[in-house]
Amino acid sequence: MKRVGEHFGGWIYAVFALILVCVFFTCVCLGSVGIPLNETLRVISDAISGKPSPEAYSLARSVIVPIRLPRVICVALVGASLALAGAAMQGLLKNPLADGSTVGVSSGASLGAVLAIALGITFPGLPFAGTMITAILFALLSLLIILGLAFRLDRTLSTNTIILIGVIFSMFASSAISVVITFASQHLKSITFWTMGSLQGSSYRNALVLAATLAVAGTVLIGLSRELNAFAVGEDNARNIGVNVRRVRLTVLIMVSCLIGVCVSIGGSIGFVGLVTPHMVRRIVGPNHKRLMPASLFSGAVFLMLSDLAARTLFSPRELPLGVVTSMVGAVVFVIVFFRTRRR
Repeated sequence: MKRVGEHFGGWIYAVFALILVCVFFTCVCLGSVGIPLNETLRVISDAISGKPSPEAYSLARSVIVPIRLPRVICVALVGASLALAGAAMQGLLKNPLADGSTVGVSSGASLGAVLAIALGITFPGLPFAGTMITAILFALLSLLIILGLAFRLDRTLSTNTIILIGVIFSMFASSAISVVITFASQHLKSITFWTMGSLQGSSYRNALVLAATLAVAGTVLIGLSRELNAFAVGEDNARNIGVNVRRVRLTVLIMVSCLIGVCVSIGGSIGFVGLVTPHMVRRIVGPNHKRLMPASLFSGAVFLMLSDLAARTLFSPRELPLGVVTSMVGAVVFVIVFFRTRRR
């Protein structure tokens, strides 16, 4: 039986794109202050063209342009990046339970970012670059440590071994973060809020950094779809058809670490997006990474925008941390996927 994506071909991506656009404008319109769609479109159009909006739209402009629009853009880009990274990790490790949070990479990136916040690591003209670079380096280092330990324990790199090492490493990273907080009590409030995961206060500069990272790393990862399909069959078969296994593995790990590191440095710890989205999308478009990777990109953006909308509106005017919402949804999906995998 063919999947939906296999039956409709390219039309499925048009549907994903349409859903993405609809959800995007819904999230821009809704919030603690609801704004009609026609006002939203007029304000965004005027902002792009540089024209002043009518006086009647002054409230809408003050809410949408400096606050809500950059936040929704950043949320969409973070969701797309984390979902794409999760799909690549699952293809590389040949299991549906792998992503940045379950494998422990996000925890490593969080440790790096917390250290940068506590130590005040910055670069002139780029106040958040220190956090970003440190998070990327720690994400890559964490991934290498986790896979190295898993390989020493189980040379087949089974799902259970990787998840076990990832959980242990996450606990270690959490303990290390607690130690950092103990010695950097003056940064307690900012670190605690950051570790919960939130894109409140995101700027257009954040969006530009996220977009640039996603454009580069996303292009590389999607370009490796054929190689990831070969990995799904087995590394020996991949070598037999001419795939440079070591180069592809290293490239995927570096690109995934960059995506996770940038997302963590800007949005904090937002877990399970890379686990939930590819798993759901795989049931629609199938396991072929040439379809799965672009579909995960769209779906991750939609999933995180809806999660952020729920975080902003469920208990308005109080706002839930975005990481709390995604973890609640992701934990349920993780248990379902794990039990289905064990049954097979």
